[in-house]
Amino acid sequence: MKNLIIMAGGASSRMKRSLDKSELTSSQKSFAQRVHKSLIPLGKSEKPLLYHLISNASQAGYTDIYLITSPENEAFQKWIGKASSGNSFAGAQVHYVIQYPPKGSFKPLGTADAVEQALEQYPNLQQQQFTVCNGDNLYSKEALKQLLEPRKAPHALISYARSALRFENDRIARFAIIDIDKFNFLKAIIEKPDPSFVEKYKDEQGEIGVSMNVFSFDGQQLYPFLKNCPIHPERGEKELPEAIRLMNEALPGKIYCFKRAEHILDLTAAEDIAAFEEL
Repeated sequence: MKNLIIMAGGASSRMKRSLDKSELTSSQKSFAQRVHKSLIPLGKSEKPLLYHLISNASQAGYTDIYLITSPENEAFQKWIGKASSGNSFAGAQVHYVIQYPPKGSFKPLGTADAVEQALEQYPNLQQQQFTVCNGDNLYSKEALKQLLEPRKAPHALISYARSALRFENDRIARFAIIDIDKFNFLKAIIEKPDPSFVEKYKDEQGEIGVSMNVFSFDGQQLYPFLKNCPIHPERGEKELPEAIRLMNEALPGKIYCFKRAEHILDLTAAEDIAAFEEL
């Protein structure tokens, strides 16, 4: 049986904006300006985040990676392989998903659109379970394996203990909070939480769970909510959390929340590169 994972790279704009103020060398800054942030050489191994993430996924038991990129993905092809699908890399088979922008626009339409295009380009995904995660977070193999564990619920996510994250407080405060019922099913994902209301989401252990954007879905149930996800009036994107919210409203009690207490390495801005020095 194949275990499948969809990885969305995320925009590199914040990374590129932060390069001038970073302590990176000139050659490092130049390279980081040219490629997607998930391809920047990191740590002692000088292998990119994407290599380490796919390696962790492979060790967790995933066989096939569906990597979402823009149509201009030559840098990914140099690292991973030029075939549209079936590239052997870091212990897994990697298949490209090209997120095409809507007609008349150069801007992609957001994360829900990215996953929707993955399910349309690879219809097999509409008939089975798969994991979705960010391509710029280094999830542990244990966390990724947890989403492969047998469960009765068709969908799942990982709720990370806020207290275990080692980011600066103002950064942690921006992470979406997960509201969970007493049976560990999702009640809501609260984006951009109001700091004055955060305490009310503590669980019975006094912990606050946050979303680091790693989920497991049943493709058949998820697809209609991706397709019908509204475009955000300000950002002009179809956002995955909104599709999840709509699905959870229509099908309550279907998203199980696994709780974990561990830090995640994240590659958002140039200053994050130093955190990967032990790789």
